[in-house]
Amino acid sequence: MAGHSQFKNIMHRKGKQDSVRSKMFSKLAREITVAAKGGLPDPTMNARLRLAIQNAKAQSMPKDNIERAIKKASGADGENYDEVRYEGYGPGGVAVIVEALTDNRNRTASNVRSTFSKSGGALGETGSVSFSFDKVGEIVYKASVGDADAVMEAAIEAGAEDVVSDEDGHTIICGFEDMNEVSKALEAALGEADSVKAVWKPQNTVPVDEEKAQSLMKLIETLEDDDDVQNVYSNFEVSEEVMAKLSA
Repeated sequence: MAGHSQFKNIMHRKGKQDSVRSKMFSKLAREITVAAKGGLPDPTMNARLRLAIQNAKAQSMPKDNIERAIKKASGADGENYDEVRYEGYGPGGVAVIVEALTDNRNRTASNVRSTFSKSGGALGETGSVSFSFDKVGEIVYKASVGDADAVMEAAIEAGAEDVVSDEDGHTIICGFEDMNEVSKALEAALGEADSVKAVWKPQNTVPVDEEKAQSLMKLIETLEDDDDVQNVYSNFEVSEEVMAKLSA
């Protein structure tokens, strides 16, 4: 199993739920505002906005929050955010990609660089690690939506490339350019997904021990705690034994 998705559950269990939820809503709202500003404010005519709203609803974000985020994009004092990607290496030479939406590039770059340095890693140039990842569409469903065979059949019909099913749910992978159409087809077959987003999928993973895993977990947690950071991806892998220790 690739490391980042494994650590997500651990960090949310250990974090203060109210704080985690508030920060998540803030980042979802920022994505909605950027999506609405980059196209029409109508989700039926704006694929990115439709997916942003869908993800917000899946996290039980209140309707008023969603509508406020859309209105921010068209207001005279509308907030302007730049989409920025940072790339670097964490402990153990693990590749890390950070995606941010920021209204102050200097502040965000300084914070991200400092976080990498404090973890024993280093920030690199754009393109320094992304060549070892593929940008794909990731569509996630709860396990209760159906058994593995049923979801696989629906995914194949929708034009997806791969499906990973386990006790936590179903993760469906498709081409980045096909994400909107595949998600629509899956929604017709399985209902609304828990999340639909573009992700950086590592082509290969790097095994890490418990000590390195703890350092990486701290690095990712600190990065994700930054208000400007939307997503963090990495290519590390940990064994089930190490996962058990980290979950304890």
